[in-house]
Amino acid sequence: MGERLLVPYDGSEPAEDALEYAFEKFPDADVVALYVVPVPEGYWAAFQNPEDRIPAVDAARDNGRDILDEAVDLAADRGRDLETEIATGKPDHEIVDLAAAEGYDTIVIGSHGREGVSRIMLGSVAENVVRRSPVPVVVVRQQ
Repeated sequence: MGERLLVPYDGSEPAEDALEYAFEKFPDADVVALYVVPVPEGYWAAFQNPEDRIPAVDAARDNGRDILDEAVDLAADRGRDLETEIATGKPDHEIVDLAAAEGYDTIVIGSHGREGVSRIMLGSVAENVVRRSPVPVVVVRQQ
């Protein structure tokens, strides 16, 4: 049985870099691209009617499918197969939870490579995944 990689994919340049890295460095691995539809929490969620969230989440899932279709095309251009998954929730939690639940061997995640105040103010999904993941995480940092 080969290695299984989970690559969080949102269509950004760091996500593309991570997918390319996964294909290059793990040529025999099964690669799965995950798109996470973020759901508002706390303060912002209080301003939305729960019934109004469903169409917005459905539209976001459709957008996620389009983004994942681009990832599948990128994989095909490199002669690779790519499975896709869509989850809804807090991205870092969904990534870690799926990796643990589905028995992935490694997470390969892109990062903008922000440092200092920028990272602190904006937060970092990649950093939170590294801190919480039960499996090894490869961070592909944008230069």
